Amino acid sequence: MIIKKPILPHRVRQVPRSFSWIDHRLVRERHLDCCSHEAAALYLFLVCVGDSRGLSYYGDKSISKRLSMKPDLLASARSELIRNNLLAWERPVYQVLSLEARAVENRSASRATRLGEILNQAREEVSHD
Repeated sequence: MIIKKPILPHRVRQVPRSFSWIDHRLVRERHLDCCSHEAAALYLFLVCVGDSRGLSYYGDKSISKRLSMKPDLLASARSELIRNNLLAWERPVYQVLSLEARAVENRSASRATRLGEILNQAREEVSHD
């Protein structure tokens, strides 16, 4: 069993009064796998500045400046998050959405399926020769 201990004990994070959270399911359920770096940066920013309901009123100019992101790239990142059901937007309000349950791909089953497809294709090719 691995025992975790802080590398820098004097720098252990404390929960501040204005705390915002990032749901572990973003990684576990692979929500972020569908996001570009720009979309992930925008999501993180909006999570940090949003209120307890996930609402933020930051304007696009401010967000673009803070993230060093050109307006067209910001628009693209926002569309990506909306398409992936992580964000709602109705100018000037952004809302970080609750996460919907997402099926987690079973990698070994997926690999086995692909391997089976490859073997079937090889058998078909051999039988046609």
